Amino acid sequence: MSQAPARPRPRARQLILKTDGMRHSLLNAAAAYTVLAGTASLVLGLLSIQHIAGTILGVTGMLIGLAAQMMSATRPGRMVIVFGIVVSFVGMALGFGHGGFT
Repeated sequence: MSQAPARPRPRARQLILKTDGMRHSLLNAAAAYTVLAGTASLVLGLLSIQHIAGTILGVTGMLIGLAAQMMSATRPGRMVIVFGIVVSFVGMALGFGHGGFT
């Protein structure tokens, strides 16, 4: 009797940043902070009363994102980081447009 080879179960698709199979918890945390700080910076930058917080979050999001971009190991991680850097820059620019650190 011949037996059919066992097929692996199809896995549910997951949003993961570790396509190389290794853990990159610090880089993933930096990517998450960059996106969250950038989004908050964008929202706060649109409000002219909260421009200081928007500027600070935009600057820190950009700096952490740029540092994480230099150490990133996977392509999906880089894509998330670049998105966070762009959103942080726009939020920072809006914060500076409304008065910056003053």
